Amino acid sequence: MSWIGVDLDGTLATYNGWGDVSIGPAVPRMVMRVQTWVAQGKEVRLFTARAYRATDEELRAMEEWMLVNLGFILPITCTKDPGMLELWDDRAIQIRPNTGQRADGGTA
Repeated sequence: MSWIGVDLDGTLATYNGWGDVSIGPAVPRMVMRVQTWVAQGKEVRLFTARAYRATDEELRAMEEWMLVNLGFILPITCTKDPGMLELWDDRAIQIRPNTGQRADGGTA
């Protein structure tokens, strides 16, 4: 099944750097976007580096944050697969497939 990945830190929640392990306040525009996608029947996953080797306590903290801020819990992952349609992230730079060219016209 196709799905949309949404990063946590700096995208769905405000981010204050790796020194702060707490999850920041929700970013309202992204929360509304995710809620709309889910209401439309789209599969959305929380795509976060926090999931890599996360403890049960860390996973529960992410789930609780989602329940409080989204009203539901998304699947949590840090792994891409062929079903991922797109990734919403504060650090990603989109590349045109098979070209190495930035999709935004940048040159770096």
